[in-house]
Amino acid sequence: MRISLCNEVIRDLDFAAQCALAAGLGYDGLEVAPFTLDAEAPHLLPASRRVAFRRAAAEAGTTITSLHWLLVAPAGLSITSADPALRARTLDVMERLVALAADLGATLLVHGSPGARRVEAEGDPARAEEAMAKAGEWAAQHGVTYCLEALDPGQTNWCTTVAEAAAIVRRIGNPALRTMLDVCSAGNGEVEPVPALLERFVPSGDVVHVHLNDRNKRAPGQGNDRFGPVLSTLRCIGYGGFCAVEPFDYVPDGPTSAARAIGYLRALEETTA
Repeated sequence: MRISLCNEVIRDLDFAAQCALAAGLGYDGLEVAPFTLDAEAPHLLPASRRVAFRRAAAEAGTTITSLHWLLVAPAGLSITSADPALRARTLDVMERLVALAADLGATLLVHGSPGARRVEAEGDPARAEEAMAKAGEWAAQHGVTYCLEALDPGQTNWCTTVAEAAAIVRRIGNPALRTMLDVCSAGNGEVEPVPALLERFVPSGDVVHVHLNDRNKRAPGQGNDRFGPVLSTLRCIGYGGFCAVEPFDYVPDGPTSAARAIGYLRALEETTA
């Protein structure tokens, strides 16, 4: 199983140190949150910095696999707003982030960003879906995949189940637009258990990426959720994508949380093989 680490977990380190730590712990890559590269305007990173980040990963013997937390910076973005200026600004950032992903060597982007997709008025869902359609077009142009992430109702009120995300993706019908499964969100918002969701949506081609995290928002192995059935299911259905470790609560700290997670997951791989 290819397992990456979401880099905001260790964002207190400089990027080269993040790459070295992730590689040293046994991760297969880093899933990067753009705001960790530039807190104000990551979509405008100059070419020289893009090259430097990609080189830092290569020199550490790892790779930037994907991007996530896309609309954290700049602040105030929205894919549902009816305001023409805000919508144009948001779509411009999204398009530039797709290009950033390609420049960094990533092959996939995860669109979660719950605060930037709140549905509050008529037309909001249609605007959100239109934004996803555009994202798929940009992804196709750059040879990457853009994934709409279902998030539980505690975080957002648009696209709260994997089935909803899959339906949106199918309506749009662009192979460069897919969905993914976040174990924490699925555990907190879905009726079906995670293994059943994977059995349903991975073979269909809808789910092409997975986030591993406990329902308590900590890393795998730091809560009551059991990840053996998740990994076993992924293996049995022939899943070939990445699984990214994405805790939100770093206990006792980011590096230790990252180390504990990969040790737990690699041990499970052996016991469930």
